Amino acid sequence: MEHISYKQRDCRDQDKIVDFLTVARIGIVGIGGDAYPYAVPVNYVWHQGSVYFHGMGSGKKVRLLAEHPAVSFTVYREDSTLTDPVPCKADTAYFSVMLFGDAAKVTDVGEAAGVLQKILEKYTPGFYKQEMSERMVAKYRSSMDGNGVAVYRLTPVHLTAKENAAV
Repeated sequence: MEHISYKQRDCRDQDKIVDFLTVARIGIVGIGGDAYPYAVPVNYVWHQGSVYFHGMGSGKKVRLLAEHPAVSFTVYREDSTLTDPVPCKADTAYFSVMLFGDAAKVTDVGEAAGVLQKILEKYTPGFYKQEMSERMVAKYRSSMDGNGVAVYRLTPVHLTAKENAAV
């Protein structure tokens, strides 16, 4: 696997990376596609060293993940534009993480329920009084297609992080 060639931007601070993955809200899943690669934004949680994301149990993302489980996952934050009197020296302050590995559909209902609970806590803290149960996950069916929810786990085999701090 290639490493970051711009060594000045390489971030290897594991605490900083984990903190960022924990609080960032949107990630982009890059999947091998039909005629073109397919990159789709998703809500996610970072849990026990893996990225978990979910969606309807059918559709293009589900089909492509079954056909092409090797994926990339990108999370980034733009902090500001860095100006300079010389246009070529203008830059962007940012932090980004890219993960690479196989996305696997979570088949254990208990694991899926636990992850969906973490997603609820991250995106709607305190809103739902009842915790996500295995029964709720097993019985849920989308009104759009009648399928249940699909939860995926990506445990990275490779991870890179880059940053350009605002000066």
